[in-house]
This record gives sequence, structure tokens and C-alpha cells, in this order.
Amino acid sequence: MQATKHLLPTGARLITIPQPDSLSTTFLILVEAGSKYESKELSGLSHFLEHMCFKGTTKRPRPLNISSDLDSLGAHYNAFTSQEYTGYYATVEPKMALPALEIVSDIYLNSRFPAEEIEKEKGVIVEEINMYEDMPQRQVQDLLFELMYGDQPAGWNIAGTRETVRSLTRDNFIDYRSKHYVAAGTVIVVAGRFSDPQLHRQLHQHLGHIPQTAKAGKLAVTEQQTSPRLLLKHKVSDQTHLAFGVRAYPVGHPDYATVEVLASVLGGGMSSRLFTKIREELGAAYYVRSSHEVFTDHGLVLTAVGADNRRAATIIEAVLEESKRLGHTLVPAAELKRVKQFLIGNLFLSLETSNALAMFYGVQEVWGQKLQSPRALARRLQAVTAADVRRVARDLFIGRHLNLAMVGPFTDEAQFASSLNF
Repeated sequence: MQATKHLLPTGARLITIPQPDSLSTTFLILVEAGSKYESKELSGLSHFLEHMCFKGTTKRPRPLNISSDLDSLGAHYNAFTSQEYTGYYATVEPKMALPALEIVSDIYLNSRFPAEEIEKEKGVIVEEINMYEDMPQRQVQDLLFELMYGDQPAGWNIAGTRETVRSLTRDNFIDYRSKHYVAAGTVIVVAGRFSDPQLHRQLHQHLGHIPQTAKAGKLAVTEQQTSPRLLLKHKVSDQTHLAFGVRAYPVGHPDYATVEVLASVLGGGMSSRLFTKIREELGAAYYVRSSHEVFTDHGLVLTAVGADNRRAATIIEAVLEESKRLGHTLVPAAELKRVKQFLIGNLFLSLETSNALAMFYGVQEVWGQKLQSPRALARRLQAVTAADVRRVARDLFIGRHLNLAMVGPFTDEAQFASSLNF
């Protein structure tokens, strides 16, 4: 699973993770372009551009040409957009690796952005926005980011708004790509079974002409909060969806592993404190989970719960009580050992595929981190102590830094606001 980094002549970075016994090969291109690189007027452009890269290239002018060529390889392929990067990938059986490399490279570099396809795809993306708004367990997390970060890129929806999506023009796509889809912002990842000599020849042939212009940057996130915040979205539903958030640290912080352990103690599995309390003891929710979300310049601990409408206030009290307890009492040795093994076991199990390995290393590079193997990360997790967890909990779980977003059949925030205190 060890990765090797190469700097290509263009300035693009290549990460290779050879697995001689793998049954697959993944070719992934990540670019440092996401919603944090947008202006408010162009919100959603990164995500829209990702869609448009499958709408035709100079070599494959129609969407069907692209999908047919990838399907003929038996490929699993897709693309995705986040706040800080966009990715394009194909996973194939090893003998199809080089054709897959050529197709993904073509999509990345040679997309034409036909004006008529842009107009059609606007309807698709508006329906995607509508779909997510009809999924309250997803919508509540978008609302939490809006609540925590406000009117800055970290607080905007990655898909944009219906208005910004409808306003985008072909010139916007061409200009954005010229500023961001450049060698300095490009990370190429190959994982699985492949031939090094053939790989490098093909990379030079298909990706040797990535533009080498300067890479445009993004604004730093502004963190400002002096009191608890609550955002309530009224929606007629049989369940209330809650998302709690507290500010944490960016990805390179020394306490990264400690926050991973802390979040897992809180709500990382079916034996976690919140799952046990809210689902098993109270019988008040189906899903209960906590996670550690990290970015280059900010982070948060997020807890999401889908609750019985009648028990929403009880759920808020339970989450805050367990969060507070982490800062007051040490996690018992047996519990800490179990949680660390849960994290380490899930880490290794999640990296069994070439696709997962490509993402694991590629995202580290996009984040500007020194490449860390799964075993190195496991050692960091193993080294976390109960005192570390308590110290970090005291730093993160502060009353004035609490945030709660809710989607449910309520109209009065006041009935919940009084619960947001330690």
C-alpha cells in the first residue's frame, strides 16, 4: 500500500500505488478546484463543470461516445466535486488500464462545453438540487455548514443555487477551467496493477500538454462565533433531522488523530455513546452518528440524528450531555481500546479496492500533506490517550461554539434555543 510521488515535467504530481496482486486498476485525476474557489455569482460552477466534462470532447463529441467507450472497457467510472477538489476516475481490470487512462485524460483536458448541452444540463442540476432538498438527512447537513460559515464559500451549497446555475454561461466554464485546471493544481493517481514503463509513456502522451499557467487560489475561511447558533427549517415530516457542529482543526493539525478518536467515542459505531444512549436506551432515533470533517483551513465535529418529532428536545439534551462528559471524565481504558481498534479496523477494510487507495493518497496530496500510509495513520490513532481526548474535548465543546441545524415540523426556534448551553 505504499505510495510513491513523482513530479512530472509539466509540474503536475503523479502518485502511484502498485498492487501486483490486485484485480483492478484505478486511474484518478484530482484537481484543486471546488466550491471554495468560486465567487458567489458563480456558486455551483465547479460542480456544473464536472458534469459538463462528460458532455463531449474534441475526440468524443457526444456524451454517448464517452459513456460507450468507458462501458466497453467494463469500467466503473464517475466524477465528484467537493469544497476543495474535483475528481474524475475510472476503475477497470488491469488489461484495460491504458485505454481508461486515455479516456479520463481526454475528459479532463479536452472537454468542449457545448452551449446547447450547458442549457440542457441546467435542468438536470436544478433537479439534483431539488432531490437533495427532498432528503432532509442530507439537507440538514448543508444547513449546518450555512449556519457555521455563513456567506462565504465554506457556507455555500456545493451545487450552487437554482439562480446561479441558470445564470452560468459557456464563457464562465472556459474562464474557470483556464484558471484552475492547470498542471500546478493537478494530481494524477494510479493504483492497483499496472506496468510502470507503459504508464509513464502514456501519461506523457495524453497528459503532457496540461496548461502550465499559474494556479488561481481560494479565500481563507473566516471563523467567527461568539454565541450558540440555531437554524430551524420547517418541513412537514414524520421525523426531525438534527445536525450538531462544533469547530475543530484543519487537516494538518497535530490533534487530527485525537479528534478522530473523540468523534468515534461520541458516535462512531453501534457501541458508541450516542448510539447506545439515543437508539438503544431511549429508542428515539434510527440513525445516530458522529464524524470528523476536515479541510485545509478548517474542520468540525458533526453529529447527525434522525429523531422522533416528540423527542427532539430530549435528543438535544442527550447529545450535549455526552459531549460535555468527554471534557470532564477520562474515557475508560477498555472503551478507548475498543474505539481505536474500531477506527483502525475500518480504515484497513475501507482500503481494499484500488479506487479507495487512490482516493486515500490523492486527497492527502491535494491537501498539501506529506503522504502517510494507512499503517502510519493507524499508529497515530493507537497513540491517542484518554487525556488527549479530554483535553481536546475541553477545547472544542464550548458553549459559544455550539451549532444546531434542524429540519422538521416546527416553526418556533425558541423552544429549542434554551437547550443550547453547557
